[in-house]
Amino acid sequence: MTPDQPIIDWAWVGRNLDLLLEKTGEHALITVLSVLIGLAIAIPLTITVRRWRPLVGPVLGFTGALYVIPSLALFAFLIPITGLSLTTTLIAMVGYTLLILIRNTLAGLDGVTPELVDVATGLGYGPGQRLWRIEAPLALPVIMAGIRLATVSTIGLVAVAGIIGQGGLGDVIINLGIHAFFATPIIIGTILAATLALAADAGLLALQRALSPWAGRRAVDG
Repeated sequence: MTPDQPIIDWAWVGRNLDLLLEKTGEHALITVLSVLIGLAIAIPLTITVRRWRPLVGPVLGFTGALYVIPSLALFAFLIPITGLSLTTTLIAMVGYTLLILIRNTLAGLDGVTPELVDVATGLGYGPGQRLWRIEAPLALPVIMAGIRLATVSTIGLVAVAGIIGQGGLGDVIINLGIHAFFATPIIIGTILAATLALAADAGLLALQRALSPWAGRRAVDG
C-alpha cells in the first residue's frame, strides 16, 4: 500500500462483494459443523464420565492437551493424513471445542441441587429420566454458556485454516491480504469475522434465554 492509497479500497470491496459473502457463509458453516460435531462427542462423553468418575481426570486432561496444541502444529500433523481439505479443518476445530463443551456440561450437571435429584428419585425417576427431565434443563444455562464460548472461539480459530485454503474469511485475510501485502482484505475479513462472532453470541444468548426463562439474567450472562 502506497502512502496516497486509502486504508480500505472500497472499490475492491465492491468488486469482491460476492466473494466476501461466500467466504462469510463458509466461515459460518465450518463453525456450525465444528460445534455440532463437538456437542455430539461431548454430551455422551460427559454423561459417561459422570457415571464413572475416575474417567473425569483423563478425559479433561486429554481434551486440555488438545486445546493447548498450537493450531499450526495441529494442521502440520493432520495434513499428511487428511490433506488440504475441509476434513482437516473440522478435525482441528472440533478438537478445540471439546474441553470447553465437556467442562461446562459437566459443571452444569454437577451444579444441580442434590435435593432436587433426591426428590426426582423419590418420585420414581430412573437415571435417564432424572438426567433429561430434571438435571439437563436445570444445567442448560451453564451448558449454553459453554456453547457460546466454543462458538466464538471457533470463529476466531477457523480463520487460521486459511493457511490451507479452508478457512472461510481466513482465506481472504491470509491469501488475498497478508500474502499480497494488501490491507483491505485483512481489515474487511477481520471486521466480518468479528461481526459474525458478535452475531452468533447474541443469537445463542437469545436462544439461551428462551430455553431457560426461569434462569436469572446473571446466570444467563455468566
